[in-house]
Amino acid sequence: MFQVNRSENRLRKLEEKRFADLNLRERDHLQEWLANQPDALGEDLLIIQKEFDGFADTRERLDLLAIDGDGQLVVIENKLDDSGRDVAWQALKYAAYASSLTKSQIIDIYQQYLDRHEGGGNAVQRICEFLDVEALDEVVLNAGHDQRLMFIAANFRKEVTSTVLWLREHRIDARCFKVIPYVFGSELFVDIQPVIPTPEAADFMIGMAEKESEEKSAKGVQQRRHKLRLRYWELVLRELRAAGLSRYETVSPSRENWISCGSGVGSIIFGLAFTQSEARVEVIFQGPDKARNKLLFDELCARQVEFDSAFGAPLQWLRMDDSKMSKIVQVAPFDGFNEEVWPEMAAWMTSEMSKLQSTFMKPISQLRGRNSGSEEVS
Repeated sequence: MFQVNRSENRLRKLEEKRFADLNLRERDHLQEWLANQPDALGEDLLIIQKEFDGFADTRERLDLLAIDGDGQLVVIENKLDDSGRDVAWQALKYAAYASSLTKSQIIDIYQQYLDRHEGGGNAVQRICEFLDVEALDEVVLNAGHDQRLMFIAANFRKEVTSTVLWLREHRIDARCFKVIPYVFGSELFVDIQPVIPTPEAADFMIGMAEKESEEKSAKGVQQRRHKLRLRYWELVLRELRAAGLSRYETVSPSRENWISCGSGVGSIIFGLAFTQSEARVEVIFQGPDKARNKLLFDELCARQVEFDSAFGAPLQWLRMDDSKMSKIVQVAPFDGFNEEVWPEMAAWMTSEMSKLQSTFMKPISQLRGRNSGSEEVS
């Protein structure tokens, strides 16, 4: 750090010192500086207690306890020249203790602080002014398990920084601030800088943490759905095989929301599918040649009235001109993610697929005979 001598247009280097060399003490000096100027830590904080020892069954004291702009508690641990090995563990214990503090307890703690250190005042009014609210009735203080941690020291040991980074990866707002004293003549200066996260990386790290949390959540949902689908298809395949639909004998349960079997023509399959809102049985024209798919679909669609009558209900004939595939579909509303309706949904699928195959198996085999180039499958 340098001082600018404007008259000489020169820099003068400030001399970096250790707190011990200057006979500066943690409680009497650094703690007092931060208690009276908490925005030195980069944000508006309301200090509500120092040397707080109000934890049940323990005589441990946390250095500073604060409230941030969202009404969340912030545990602030100060060290001087060396963070020590155990500061992270100490702060985690304090955060765990503080997580149980209620709104009324927080107000009482702050009132004690005002009475002892600031000559009195109204704790509720001061908190309202800090949070910029008219009343605390609808304000939540110390919500959930989102208590924050701040560590201040001149040097941080690797075990401390590693722990803080690990905590941040798990969405616990832990921060490290490096504080260095400097002297120039008889003047004393203190530089306080965030090191985890750095100002430049803070927004990026928050964004990455939110993205990672979103991805983990989506992955968890996906894994649960995969397991759910496997269980459902196991049930359906048992029903299909019991009903004599032999083409499903070699089909395995799937993690996807659909399963299928061949029709005898390589470009046409019989499919079953379900979502959270419906179940479907389908004849799907899905060969690599779009024109051929449309040709085969059109040949059957020309007899739509006949096939709907044979099936026993109107089917949905979806040519899907913008897609390579076409479909003939029967659909019904079901809550596919509700296991209580699975027996009914599986029975519906089995019945409708049986009718679908009875209706279309022979016409599809006739298509195979009239359209050379169709690949026969089992």
